[in-house]
Order: sequence, then structure tokens, then C-alpha cells
Amino acid sequence: MTQTIAPRVRMLVLLFLAVAGALLAGAGPASAHAALTGSDPAQGVVVDKAPTQVSLTFSETVSMNDDSVRVLDPQGTRVDAGKPSEVGGATYAVQLRSGLPDGTYTVTYQVVSADSHPVAGAYTFSIGAPSKTTVSVSDQVAGGGIVGWLYGFGRYASYAGFIVMVGGAVFVLACWPRGTGVRAMQRLVLSGWLAMTAATLFLLLLRGSYAGSGKLGDVFDLDLLGQVLQTKTGAALVSRLLLLAAAALFIAVLFGAYDKREDEEKRDLTFGLAIGGTVVSAGLAASWAMAEHASTGLQPGIAMPVDVLHLLAVATWLGGLAALLVALYRAPADRPVEGAAVGRFSQVAFGSVLALVATGVYQSWRQLGSWSAFTDTRYGQLLLVKIGLVALLVGIAWISRRWTSRLADTTTGTTTGTTTASAAASAASTADAAAARTSAAGKSVVTAGKRSGDAATAAGAGESGTGDGKGGSQGAKAAVGAKGAKAVSGRDERAVQLARQRAAVDSTREKRLRDSDADRFGLRRSVLAEAGVAVVLLAVTTVLTSTEPGRTEQDAARATGSSSSASSSSDSTSGALTLDMSFDTGGTDGKGVVSVDLDPARAGANEMHVYVTRPNGRAFDVPEVKVAFTLEAKDIGPLPVSPDHITTGHWAASAVQIPMAGEWKIAVTVRTSDIDQVTVSKNAQIG
Repeated sequence: MTQTIAPRVRMLVLLFLAVAGALLAGAGPASAHAALTGSDPAQGVVVDKAPTQVSLTFSETVSMNDDSVRVLDPQGTRVDAGKPSEVGGATYAVQLRSGLPDGTYTVTYQVVSADSHPVAGAYTFSIGAPSKTTVSVSDQVAGGGIVGWLYGFGRYASYAGFIVMVGGAVFVLACWPRGTGVRAMQRLVLSGWLAMTAATLFLLLLRGSYAGSGKLGDVFDLDLLGQVLQTKTGAALVSRLLLLAAAALFIAVLFGAYDKREDEEKRDLTFGLAIGGTVVSAGLAASWAMAEHASTGLQPGIAMPVDVLHLLAVATWLGGLAALLVALYRAPADRPVEGAAVGRFSQVAFGSVLALVATGVYQSWRQLGSWSAFTDTRYGQLLLVKIGLVALLVGIAWISRRWTSRLADTTTGTTTGTTTASAAASAASTADAAAARTSAAGKSVVTAGKRSGDAATAAGAGESGTGDGKGGSQGAKAAVGAKGAKAVSGRDERAVQLARQRAAVDSTREKRLRDSDADRFGLRRSVLAEAGVAVVLLAVTTVLTSTEPGRTEQDAARATGSSSSASSSSDSTSGALTLDMSFDTGGTDGKGVVSVDLDPARAGANEMHVYVTRPNGRAFDVPEVKVAFTLEAKDIGPLPVSPDHITTGHWAASAVQIPMAGEWKIAVTVRTSDIDQVTVSKNAQIG
């Protein structure tokens, strides 16, 4: 049984790293709480004369610097002038140079939302008439690359450290006070503190590059670090470090002065440690709540305390679970975790689950806002995965409670403890006896050697008349002394080996006696399964905290749709035509909406723009887009048009010839992969 402990722990660690890597790598660029809800000029429009400024409107206030908004001409040269300024609410504007020529211009932005996550994007508009542009905006991402992956791993490590440290301390203080003297429990809580401290310093160094350039070389830029310290996120990380210093003092008292007290004295100190530990733990949880999703959006005054309670409940449950796992596997034979301690943790965990469910329901309502967001947004889909994992964890915990109730038989626990202690005492006595025998044997050998040497010395003294006799005396003494030392050394080495063998046998016997308890063995297996699910749950939660909430995503999509409708309505009064058609190629990422703009939508030459967006309104590229015009009443067509790719989700063609007025069928073929394509069409009056 003891030989299977290490492989299981290694498997758990490998699962931890694999899930963290898969989820953090698959997360890609961080989606944030803020989203672009409007712009002037709007995306894809053609204006008659050059605007004096470009304004962007977000779903919440954002932080900007000199390079947060850039406007590039068709050759990629910047034409913006000055730093972006706030013009009201969450709208920001940047001035443009005068005398801009006709062509297609690209607007790129990278800002930091109020909940600390970077936001990036780009779109195009045209002056006079569209043109080709050398600017590529397909790589306009925020929080991506190696820096983004490292930042995500740092977030995971900080959450894991917080959970292990807080949960382990709660388990020892509230459920198993005897555990303060167990070396494995001390190492567990201390490792949580070290992981959280190292991760916080790591995040502080990465923050500037993560929210800005994304370059690994900027991690050690002290000027950038100084700018980070002036932000809300930097202040939260520094506050976390200060609170971790207080947590170090708490840990020192818990495993130092508290452990040395008698049971009566421990009761007096427990209350003070509980109050102090709760304050420090709540402060650490608040360092997340005051800088991330809970601090912005709907009802932040309620959301932040709820988020703190949610984090504390998670730490108490999952961290206590990790502590119980260590106690079941690594507690010494003379101090096993009692059934009563396991029963107390079961009650604490049950209360934590209730708090977790209550706060989780509120957070879900706040971040989603509608049932459709569960399936139509990435946040909702991740939340469904998290709910499923929590349900699975609760199911396994129910099985653990059955083993806990069986283990709670104090008589069995006492008997097992007594047997183990007796075995340990017997082993100690045997080892002491062996050591005594070995010592006696060694002493006899030394005494014999000493006597032989003395005899040789006496013989030499009797023959002192000759030099040869004196030399022979000294040689005999040296030879006998060497033999005696060699014999003692050999016996000491054999005694050490024998002691090691006997200690290993005694340890195996003790653990076999402890593991013979079927109830304890069953509880170990179920708790190990809970810990494995908890590892995956923590990874999903880490990704969820850096994903744009479903409510924000849907609000931004509706705002973008309203803006497009208003633009289409305005264009229709001036003779332009806009057609929106949904498509589904049936393949991966095959759903979306294709929009065709035709200006001035009359016989003769026309400008045509084609836009491809996802169902949530975000532009994305497909391998190929083709358009065909057919006038079925006159048997004309189809007239094929292959527009040029301009930028992400945008194709255009100039001088599209419509030979005569009439009701034309406009068919658009969209190909999303080598084999997946579909053709959608609508009829429209042209001319």
C-alpha cells in the first residue's frame, strides 16, 4: 500500500500541470469585461470628407496611454495626433491630422478595462472611396503570446496557493488541532504561502508587458513596473504582498506557539487565531474582488463582498480537502487523523458548499443576465462546465461522507492508535537492544586490542638493550591497534545497516497495521478522487475569471447590431443597399452572418463591401467569399464578382457593373474550410 502513495501523488501533480497547461494554452488572448459598443466613424462606412477625430465608445470606463488608439492610412502611417481623451462617459476620442487623402483607414486600439483585463481590436473606415491597405489587423490581440500564457499560469498558481494555505489552516485550526505538530501539514500550508507569494511577485513583473506590448523583454522594465504600481491592479498586488507578510506571522504562531500549548491553553488561543486568520484571509480574497469582475458592472457594492465570501468558501472546501488528503496519506503512525476530525471537516465542507452555491447563483445571474447566455457565450459555456464539475465533486463528497460516518467510530480509532503505538514502542525497544549489543561488542574489541598493545609494549621494554627489539615492539603495537580499529569499523557499519533494515521493516509493519482499516482506505480513495476533480475545477475557474462575462458580450453585440442598423437605415435614404444573410456551413466555426453593402445601388458602376461576422457580431475571416448577381426576369446572369480581402472580416470590390434596373438576386458563397461552404441569397431592388 505504501508503495502506491507516491505514484498517486505524482499522478495528481501531473494532472494538475496537464489541465492547467491545456486550459491556459487553449484560453488564448484574454477576453475582458469591457467591449467596444460604438465608434465614429462607424466600422466599414464611407464618408465624403475626412473627419477631424475618431471616437470609440466602450461598455465601461477603460485606461489609456499615448499609444492606446492609433489611426493608420492605407500605407500604415499613423495619422492620429495627440493622446486620446475622454469626451464623456465611456467614450474616448483621438484627433486626426488635417488634409487626409481618400482611401481606407484602419483604427486599432488596446486599452485596459476597469476589471484589469486588456482589450484590443481594430476596424476600418474609408474616406471618399475604399482602397487597398497594407495594414494587417489579424494579430490585434491583447494578453496573448508567451507573456499571456505565463500570466495565466501565475494567476492559477496564486489561486492554488491561496486555497491550500487558507484551507489547510482552517482544517488544522477547526478540525484537527493535533495536526499542528505533523510535519506534512506544516509543509502543506507553508507551500501554499510560498506559491502565492512567488506568484504575486511574478504577476507584478509580468503585468506591464501583459497589458501593453506583450514582449517578454519588457518584463524587467523598471519604468513599466513603476507605471503598473500606479494602477488599480498594481495596488491590489502590492496589498496582497503586505497581507501575505501578516499571513506568515499567523502561520508561525499556528505551528509554533500554538502547537506547544497544552489542550486547555489551545482553546484560549484558538479564538484569537480564528479572528486574525479570518481578517487576513478576507483581505487576500478582497485583493481579487476589488480589482476584477466584481468591481465593475452591475451592483459592485454587493458583488465584491459576495465575491470575497465565494473565494473563502472555495478555499475552505478545496483547501481543506487537500489537507485531509495529506493527513490521510502522510500523518505519522503515532498521530493518525481521527474519525472525529474527519467528521468535523465534513460539517465545515457542507457549510462551505452551501455558501458556494448561494454566492455562485448570484454571480451567475450578474455575469450572464439571460438563459441564452449559457449557450451563446464563451463565459456561459465555461460556467456550465464549472457547474458540472461542482456537481461531480459534491457527488464524490457524498460518498466520502459515508466513509466518514464509518470512520467516526471512536472505539475503532482508539484501538488502531493503541496497536500502532505498541508496535512503534516494540520496534523502538528492539532497535535500542540491538544498539546496546552492538556497542558492547565494539567495546570488547577495543579492550582486546588495547591489552594486546600493552603486552607488546612490555615485551619491548624487556629487550631494550637492542634497537631491533624496540622496533619490533612498536610494529607489533601498530599492527594490533590497526586490526582492532578495522574490526570496530566493520561492526559499526554492519550495525548501521542492520538498524536501517529493522527500521524499514518496523515502518512497513506500522503502516500495514494502519492501512488494514478498510474504512480509512476507502476514505483515502474517495478523497483522492475529489482532489483530482478539484484540480480541474480550479483550472476552469481561473480561465473563467479572465473571460468576458456573457452579459457584456451580448450587450456589446446588441449595441453593434443597433449601430449597424442605424448605419444601414442612413445609407438606404441615400440610395445605398444593405443585405444581411445568416449562413451555416455545417463545419467547425461555420455559423455567422454575411452582409453585402452596395452603393449607390443603381444601374452602372457600384461600390460593394462584404462583411462576415460571428453570431455575436465580431468580425472574423473565412478562406473565400464570392458574390453573384442574377436578374431572373430578364435571364441575365449570374454575374460573378470576387471581392478583394481588405481586413479581418471585410472584402470589397469597386466598379461592380449592374447592367439595368430590376429585382436582382444577390447570392453569396461563403467557404469556411477546404470542404465546408454554403451559398445564401436574397432578392433586392436595384435602380
